[in-house]
Amino acid sequence: MAKNSFNKVKAGDLELKEKVVAINRVTKTTKGGRTFSFSALVVVGNEHGVVGHGLGKAKEVQEAITKGIDDAKKNLIKIPVMKGTIPHDQFAKEGAAKVLIKPAAHGTGVIAGGSMRAVLESAGITDVLAKSLGSANPHNVVKATFKALGLLREPVQVAKSRSVSLKKVFNG
Repeated sequence: MAKNSFNKVKAGDLELKEKVVAINRVTKTTKGGRTFSFSALVVVGNEHGVVGHGLGKAKEVQEAITKGIDDAKKNLIKIPVMKGTIPHDQFAKEGAAKVLIKPAAHGTGVIAGGSMRAVLESAGITDVLAKSLGSANPHNVVKATFKALGLLREPVQVAKSRSVSLKKVFNG
């Protein structure tokens, strides 16, 4: 399996916007009755190629969201965004969730479902075709989308690793 070399980023002085992807109510039954707690899956991004995701768990919804945002700020990655889209097709799998992301022409918009849409919009991708295959579990779909975005390579990197010109990378 290929080693994931994601471009980690520090939250520092980035202006991040957060989106709540999913909130789940969890019930624990004890002899004293039921105990409710909440888990929140949150995506943060600066809409300029930096995006992160996190999970927060707490007794209150707002507290879970706050914890999720803090966790997401610890898991930021930098992705290559070229003219509002991604440089090439990418497929990734996490658990039973599989995602396929393809670049699209300007004006297409973000054509993606639910949790994938939140990640792609937070990353600043404006034109992309995406399909979520297999499981619809938001946690695994978000993780698979992150894996796919992390595997994206800029054309300059590809040209350098293949020892060819940038024109040859695009035209074959």
